[in-house]
Amino acid sequence: MATPAIEMVGKIVDAVGIVITAVGGAVTLVAYLWRLAARERGEDAYRRCRRGLGRAILLGLEFLVAGDIIRTVAVSPTFASVGVLAIIVLIRTFLSATLTVEIEGRWPWQPRPAGGARPAV
Repeated sequence: MATPAIEMVGKIVDAVGIVITAVGGAVTLVAYLWRLAARERGEDAYRRCRRGLGRAILLGLEFLVAGDIIRTVAVSPTFASVGVLAIIVLIRTFLSATLTVEIEGRWPWQPRPAGGARPAV
């Protein structure tokens, strides 16, 4: 009875993740081009673009994982589907961790440097 509604919620959460990634990427690209047109140093503009794109991808991945969890656990909690979900979450968690290293220059479990300063990436 509630399965179609839960499936729809999972699909909506997936769609939000896709939109966040796509819109975040587009906004980051426009900001990058704007900075270049404003004569910002190319290397600085590139670093800011990478950080912005990485953040958009990270946030989008979080929503995609949430959508997978909703659909798998709430709709079809078989041993096989939970196993597939575990693999998907593992891969996406690895991607999130490596993106965090690229964006912030530290592993997710490491504390931020004193003063909240971010290293140049």
